[in-house]
Amino acid sequence: MASSSESARAASDVHGAPAYGSTEELARADGIDLVVVTVKTPRHRELVLPALAAGKPVFCEWPLAVDLGEAEEMAHAALGISTFVGLQGRSSPTFRWLADLVADGHLGDVLSVTVSAATSEWGTPVDPGKLYTLDRDLGATMMSIALGHAIDSVSMVVGELQDVVATTATRHPNVALARSGQHVPMTAEDQIAISGNLPGGAVLSAHQRGGVVSGVGFSMTIDGSEGTLQVTAPDHPHIAPVTVHAARSGGRRVELTVPDGYDRFPRLARSPIHTLTHAYAGIRDQLLGGRAGVPDFRDAVIRHRLMDAIRRSAATGRRVQP
Repeated sequence: MASSSESARAASDVHGAPAYGSTEELARADGIDLVVVTVKTPRHRELVLPALAAGKPVFCEWPLAVDLGEAEEMAHAALGISTFVGLQGRSSPTFRWLADLVADGHLGDVLSVTVSAATSEWGTPVDPGKLYTLDRDLGATMMSIALGHAIDSVSMVVGELQDVVATTATRHPNVALARSGQHVPMTAEDQIAISGNLPGGAVLSAHQRGGVVSGVGFSMTIDGSEGTLQVTAPDHPHIAPVTVHAARSGGRRVELTVPDGYDRFPRLARSPIHTLTHAYAGIRDQLLGGRAGVPDFRDAVIRHRLMDAIRRSAATGRRVQP
């Protein structure tokens, strides 16, 4: 099934797969092991709910929903059904290893976490097909996509924010429409700064910037009582290759490499599909009865609650609990 009957038939001709006229028809069909929803965020709900009603396992890309209410509705409808959400950073070999390093006490007690992330999107020329990402009410903004993916990977390593204080701004209220000479309005935030407390009392601060002309990428510094980890990527960390450096108390800074046992697809290590391949492999394993490890709709609700808390804090100037 695609966004139109014409594109569905075209895809069917290319890939030799059956075409369906509706989600209900697809969900009722025999031989469907997993319904995969990878369309624009505002259409997720209308496609996910019929598949869940038919009892089919569902993978939906992130963001799961336009807002927290929709996410909670879909998570409730999914009770007893296998679901998966496209927060593939959790399937990253590097971030899974980092989570183990922190949990095993490699840094001692975590004292602070500092995150800086930047993207050229949400401020530089936008293609017509992505205009909807400029509208803060349509759920596919820099906050939900860029910050959502980044902070989810960070949270897997150091834990969930217990509270949040946020400042946001839209510094590019008008954005160029690619190859047209025209400008279109943007209401989505392109500057998001947050801070809050982690379990155990450590302080996390993060700044997500949009529309930057240079310096795109991601960095995270975890300071502990016995050492520091510095994590960098040249782009979004759930897509780009990630580099890790460490320094123990009184020691020099050295680069660390992911040990054996984490990376199932080393030949894809510098590919943008590296983490996504691990995510789909994890989905396959779970559907075949293997160990759970891919985030589901309940995890998506947790992330949507944080995004909602960030918006409420920015609007009120108050500390908010997700």
